[in-house]
Amino acid sequence: MKKLIILSLAMVFLGCKNTTEEDGKIKIVTTTTMITDLVSEIGGDHVSLQGLMGAGVDPHLYKASEGDVSKLYEADIIFYGGLHLEGKLVDIFEKMEGGKNTVSLGDRLPKDELIPSEYFASNYDPHVWFNIQFFKQFAQIVSDELSKADTENAESYSENNKKYQEKLDALESEIKSVIASLPEEKRILVTAHDAFNYFGKAYRFNVMGLQGISTATEAGVMDVQNLSEFIIQNNIKAIFVESSVPRRTIEALQESVLSKNHNVIIGGSLYSDALGNPGTEEGTYIGMFRYNVNTIVNALK
Repeated sequence: MKKLIILSLAMVFLGCKNTTEEDGKIKIVTTTTMITDLVSEIGGDHVSLQGLMGAGVDPHLYKASEGDVSKLYEADIIFYGGLHLEGKLVDIFEKMEGGKNTVSLGDRLPKDELIPSEYFASNYDPHVWFNIQFFKQFAQIVSDELSKADTENAESYSENNKKYQEKLDALESEIKSVIASLPEEKRILVTAHDAFNYFGKAYRFNVMGLQGISTATEAGVMDVQNLSEFIIQNNIKAIFVESSVPRRTIEALQESVLSKNHNVIIGGSLYSDALGNPGTEEGTYIGMFRYNVNTIVNALK
């Protein structure tokens, strides 16, 4: 299937042409819901936007369909997370380099500020959107790229970016205030996989994931046993499932803790690799971040 998709890409690029719509809107394709929301904020009415992934979709395991290939071919700009977040799409993006304007947002960040990982193919943790300052850099990159591709509306993109940067600053001030209400000794976040390390580093949480950085990594019996012992030793009140990861891993962890006569609750479902449903507060990056922080703090108090 992968060979078929890559072959299809090679064939369509032979006839590559400018695909900007007749109404003047540039055509944008994005991968994750976080990036789709971001481009919508910056691009506004001047772009025609299609996101490949929907609510609850795991980007680590996502495979492109033939329909996705068509969308990618028709796009003027493709924005994606990079750092091997979209692991199954890497081959496709590499084949497209030089033929399309593909923008890997994560790979534009300073490498010395990223969290390394010896267990992940990119050698860096790709969940960078959980540091709001990194997401602000994403917004600037999107604004710059749209302005270069559509100079006529560059001022609008710049103004939208300015407004969105202010919203992100306000969000960070808000969540820091909420987090300040939780004593530091209670700031231990146990989730389904290691998606929250940037969050932990930025806001002083000790983060433990049952699975590794990629959900393609399976959690073993010893992983469950070791983490259950950690929960008991640190008297952790709550653990969390994730919207894009099956509940069974965290439920197995909870059962292991309960079997050792220690109570731990599932404190809620966090949004990690995908936003909530469109039209809801959690369907936006800002709403997702606010929801996650309130859910974590309320459960751990």
